[in-house]
Amino acid sequence: MKKLTPIIILAVLVGLAYLVLRNPPHADRQAAPAGPQLSVDVMKLAREPYQVKLQSYGTVQPRTQSTLVAQVFGEITAINDSLRDGSFFEKGEVLLNIDQRDYLANVKIAEATLLDAKQALAQENARSAQALEDWNRLGNQGEASALVLRKPQLLAAEARVISAESALDKARLELERTNIVAPYAGRVLTKLVDQGQVVNKNSPLAEIYAVDLVEIRLPLRNRDLSFIDLPEDYRFDDDELADGPQVAIHSELATGAEWQGRVVRTEGTIDDRARQLHVVAQVDDPFGIRAHGKTPLKIGQYVTAELAGRQLQDALVIPSYAIYQGGYVYVAVDGVLQRREIDVAWQNQEEALVAGGLDGGDLLVLTPLGQVTSGVRVSISRQLLREDRAIASDKPRTGAVGSM
Repeated sequence: MKKLTPIIILAVLVGLAYLVLRNPPHADRQAAPAGPQLSVDVMKLAREPYQVKLQSYGTVQPRTQSTLVAQVFGEITAINDSLRDGSFFEKGEVLLNIDQRDYLANVKIAEATLLDAKQALAQENARSAQALEDWNRLGNQGEASALVLRKPQLLAAEARVISAESALDKARLELERTNIVAPYAGRVLTKLVDQGQVVNKNSPLAEIYAVDLVEIRLPLRNRDLSFIDLPEDYRFDDDELADGPQVAIHSELATGAEWQGRVVRTEGTIDDRARQLHVVAQVDDPFGIRAHGKTPLKIGQYVTAELAGRQLQDALVIPSYAIYQGGYVYVAVDGVLQRREIDVAWQNQEEALVAGGLDGGDLLVLTPLGQVTSGVRVSISRQLLREDRAIASDKPRTGAVGSM
């Protein structure tokens, strides 16, 4: 048996090998499906004119802001109701009164001093004329000297009159300054004093700002600068906005409200912290004073801005949500999905300008796709127009990307 066991094992192995060679294992393969595996929405691309719109943000600030200060000493005797926090006032309106009694007395003293100086001048004129008459009556030869004719005394009297007139003008000016008058039509930011308070010269009374215009400082991304024409050299009247790009202003505090403005100047330096260029937009009549019913802006209000950029004539624009990882899209070519690397020239949250990788006539896939590869067969469920492309995405697109 010991001698037969190896022979039996060898015979079994040979038999198994023979069976394997006669009946090799094989997999049951099915033919690849001939039909499409995905159904997608597409948009046929076309080059067309396009208005670039840049997004930014900023805070509303007054163009003109001032601190009212007292120019004379005294007790505040009256305060206009217009001089309250948030109140409006007109140019030339008296906002505050300081006790005038001391300054009225100073005016009367200055008037009396002027009358006295004029009387002294009249006396010196008479004395000078009498001196000339005496010189001629005594038969003196030649012209009388200035000292004989009392010219120095006459000039001194004239100087005293001029000084008295100046003192009267100053007294009247100080009396006028007891009435604090609004330098422009504006609004009160903060009232700093109240009735009965004694103020010194140069004491602050209130913070005010003009209501004709407000300004918004807007940062622009570096890649946006080549798509907007910024005002660098301009001149304009105070009542007219400069001819810069138009700006549409929106705020979450006033849903549906929109304010129109213009970019009026470009700052001369790059911001040191953000390394961005800032422009300044102005909004006319921001408080709805001339246009009744208009929603007013608030100083310090945070707003978003949409700036009108350049008008491009031959642009290829695609939805931003169709771009994957910032660098490629999918197109449908003869019913087959194909991945395309693209060069994005400019992009916001809504749209992107394509500089390369796509062309007019391509069928851009708008349906959001997962992990797919090129070569997958697709069927087209809808071919959307450019203005209908937003309905193909389930991603929210409410608002614009701010400049960062």
